[in-house]
Amino acid sequence: MHIPVLLQEVVEVLAPAPGKIFVDATVGLGGHAREILARLDGGLLIGIDQDPSALARAEVALGEVGGRFILKRANFADLEDVVRPLVPEGVDGILFDLGVSSLQLDEAERGFTYRADAPLDMRMDPEGAVTAADLVNTLSEDELARILREYGEEPFARRIARFLVEARARSPITTTGELVEIVKAAIPARYRRRGGHPARRTFQALRIAVNDELARLETALEQAIRLLRPGGRLAVISFHSLEDRRVKEAFRRAVYGPESTAPYSGAPRPTYRLLLRKPVTPTPEEVARNPRARSAKLRALERVT
Repeated sequence: MHIPVLLQEVVEVLAPAPGKIFVDATVGLGGHAREILARLDGGLLIGIDQDPSALARAEVALGEVGGRFILKRANFADLEDVVRPLVPEGVDGILFDLGVSSLQLDEAERGFTYRADAPLDMRMDPEGAVTAADLVNTLSEDELARILREYGEEPFARRIARFLVEARARSPITTTGELVEIVKAAIPARYRRRGGHPARRTFQALRIAVNDELARLETALEQAIRLLRPGGRLAVISFHSLEDRRVKEAFRRAVYGPESTAPYSGAPRPTYRLLLRKPVTPTPEEVARNPRARSAKLRALERVT
């Protein structure tokens, strides 16, 4: 079952209202988009996702609400190319709900989860050129170690990379189950019992690399900030420090100028303001209902009227 993360907090900070134009840049199954669309009476919701399965389900979910919406298949790094032709003057609100979606996690055959054995894929866009299997079977040990260290913050990155190269020399690594067993073998036993599933960081790192998530996020945030018209608001839900760091830096540059280096300090410029001084996180009650929400952080920005 799909449960939107920080739903009420998102609605409160974005403040959708009749006649407004909003973009859900990661529409997924439409959980957040439904609540936004229900408040737009006479307005417009533009939903974007690169996953056709998600768009098909979002269309059903939004159709139940009624109101005017347009769904586009695209990566959010192409945000302006999608939105400007529809609303050249800009929009009143934009939402990013980052990371892997419930649909992708629940469909084991997509290869995102380490809890089921499936083809080693991890493409958010099923037509993407590169899979996780391509990476683990072709990249050098140095490059694999770099990806695991930078994108997964994996302390055993070098050791896991070496085990991957040794394993693929015997036979190609093609399934998530094989990858999990290689990672488990690479991590010393006393460390496997700490910090959740031992393959969690490796799966995160490969998923980010396959989908070029961080570079595309930086591009998308720059575009989103430009697309806001006066009074417009941008909200971003991130799920790990690599995403959150890029959101924080993009907001800092918008509020304090591109030359600013210290986080949220100095005299702000008059164009944008932070709506939340600190990120909003889920309540213990929400985490109990939806464990996937436990690492979520919500940040928000407004273009000043």
